[in-house]
Amino acid sequence: MALKNFVPLALLLLFVAVLAAVGYVAYSIVQDVSKNTREKMERKHVVFSKDGMKVEVKEMKDEEYKDRSQSVLVNMWNHTSFPAYKSRLWDMAGTSGADTQFHAEQRKPHSH
Repeated sequence: MALKNFVPLALLLLFVAVLAAVGYVAYSIVQDVSKNTREKMERKHVVFSKDGMKVEVKEMKDEEYKDRSQSVLVNMWNHTSFPAYKSRLWDMAGTSGADTQFHAEQRKPHSH
């Protein structure tokens, strides 16, 4: 009779032990991933804390900042093209000045 009462208790303990083992493995995996991610982010100067995330920025002198910005803008300007673009202010195709003056007069509003 004592054996019949012992089997459900043993099964319950075994079930709880399996759940505890699965929970521990999941917890250790989450902690390991969190630790590795934190270390990789710290190498890239990003720090997580209870207050939030802090990002360290390399200090750059004003002149170096302006040089880099200007370099980017000059490179963009040099590598762009405007197909079939005709400026209202100047004619890149080099047509005669009389033709340009005629187009300018057409754009002017008429006065009555």
